[in-house]
Amino acid sequence: MKLVIHGKNIEVTEAIREYVHQKIEKAAGHYQNLTNEIDVHLSVEKNPRIIPSQNAEVTLFVNGSVIRAEESSENLYASIDLVADKITRQLRKYKEKRSGSVHTRQKVEVDLPAQDIVEGLDTNRVPELPSDVVRSKYFAMSPLSVDEALERLELVDHDFYVFQNAETGQINVIYERNHGGYGLIQPKNGAASP
Repeated sequence: MKLVIHGKNIEVTEAIREYVHQKIEKAAGHYQNLTNEIDVHLSVEKNPRIIPSQNAEVTLFVNGSVIRAEESSENLYASIDLVADKITRQLRKYKEKRSGSVHTRQKVEVDLPAQDIVEGLDTNRVPELPSDVVRSKYFAMSPLSVDEALERLELVDHDFYVFQNAETGQINVIYERNHGGYGLIQPKNGAASP
């Protein structure tokens, strides 16, 4: 299991590195056979108006899934403790879901209509992002059912999850609604693309 520790606005001392290693190893120790890599980001906000200012974020790469947790407090060690507890709960929940129900994976083949190649398309063009975009992420997107996407949303501790719908082959977004429950955003069939 690979453990990577990053620091932002903080020097990751040997004492901090040892504490993170001890807490995260304890949290993920029972699940080492599932966990491939653990990414830990520690940060301190320099702005005195941002409270709490000590942040710990942990991302686990678990058998093709991602489990993520983030916690903040006034003390970096307390933030590490809180995020380790949260990761322990999420890993237990992940393992219970996997072992509690018998998952027989069925290979689903989706026939996508052949798309016409637009003539005169400049293939040497470099994509440009708007100036407000400060970060881009790229990730593999294997087809998932809506239920599987919901499980992954719960594991990543975000408000939404983007996935390729195994049933339709289209890109969908599942999100947590403000007043409870979940919503699903999917493209309207037959809509003209811009």
